[in-house]
Amino acid sequence: MAKHRTVIFFLLLFLATSTDNCLAMILRSQNLEVDGNTVKLMVPEGMKVEFLAPLDGPRFLTRGSTNELLIGSRGARIYRLKWPYTEPEILVTLFGRNHSIAYRNGKIFVAETSGLYTAPYDNSTFVPKPEDFVLHTTLPSQTGGHWSRTVIVGPDQKLYIGIGISGNCSDEYLDNSYPFERRRGGVYVLDESDVSPSLKPYSSGLRNPIGLAFHPVSGILYASNAGPDNLGFYQPPEVFSALSQGSFHGMPWFQYYNSEFRSGECATSPPPRLIEDATTPGTTFDARSTPEGIVFATDSSLGASAQNNALIAIHGSWAIPPGGDNASRRPPKIVMVNFFEGKPEGVVDIVTGFQRKDGTRFARPCGMLMGLDGNLYFTSDAGEVTGLFRLSGVFPWAMVLPAIIDKTE
Repeated sequence: MAKHRTVIFFLLLFLATSTDNCLAMILRSQNLEVDGNTVKLMVPEGMKVEFLAPLDGPRFLTRGSTNELLIGSRGARIYRLKWPYTEPEILVTLFGRNHSIAYRNGKIFVAETSGLYTAPYDNSTFVPKPEDFVLHTTLPSQTGGHWSRTVIVGPDQKLYIGIGISGNCSDEYLDNSYPFERRRGGVYVLDESDVSPSLKPYSSGLRNPIGLAFHPVSGILYASNAGPDNLGFYQPPEVFSALSQGSFHGMPWFQYYNSEFRSGECATSPPPRLIEDATTPGTTFDARSTPEGIVFATDSSLGASAQNNALIAIHGSWAIPPGGDNASRRPPKIVMVNFFEGKPEGVVDIVTGFQRKDGTRFARPCGMLMGLDGNLYFTSDAGEVTGLFRLSGVFPWAMVLPAIIDKTE
């Protein structure tokens, strides 16, 4: 018996210190109450979720020059929170819906639906005025539909902008051969070498790439992407894809399910490229689950096993399966995409329980950011509680197990 215990001990030690990162988290229950709303979450052992500050429809977040958080919203407000991020202020009120913010070299960039705006921003005490914001570049918006625009700063200090197509199966393509207002469904890179910045197509064939993040080691840009709804509740899966200059990801002409690209049965125009040109996703999520914010875990409270893995906010579905009710919608949660030898290798849950058994929703994760303290900060823009949350704590060494990688779609 003692010999068996020794074998088990060293097996757990090996699993806990394994470098392949293909790990699942052991989750335990945590009760959380915010303003009379209670929920039982499942969180990694040794960690906890805290509610830090109420905000109205917060979306994506970034850090400013002195570790303050800047947060876009579903509306005109842009929020700022200084450490310890419990007392929000409205930094500025603009117009439209300002989904995401980027900070670079003394300036902030605000991605509003119709354009990217910029203003000087020196430090966490600086308060810009609405008139300080000038249009940096116009973004396609006149065809309506998906309104979020995601802007991030790349390792090359260039600005990358994600934009979705207008509708479910709109014949729009992010390529200069299309009229400007129909250049949607992918990621732009902004050429700022001239006096007037210009949008250059970077990656196309993405129906709604809301989350964007560069891998901290490889420097590859990854996107979360919500697929069309025309095939029902169960297909196609949502995708997590590696992007590159000129890469094509198929949508809405082709959809990836049952491990290959197939006719999307969606767009009416001829596809702009061959199905063989489409880039296979790195991994997938349940159909209709709406993946949004992405952040890579670096120096994280999640532990060494999570290092350089992707954490993704799953917003949850509005759709209900045939014969179902609200309780059968895809639930909001936070997941981790494991990387092995630099490539995505499966998905595991990190925080679940935002949707109760009766279908009511406590919160819906949206934006994601790793703090300099190693903790995960995330926003909820809908549900009973909207605002800023934190996942914090330190793992015990023996709380990780190998993930069972499910490669079925």
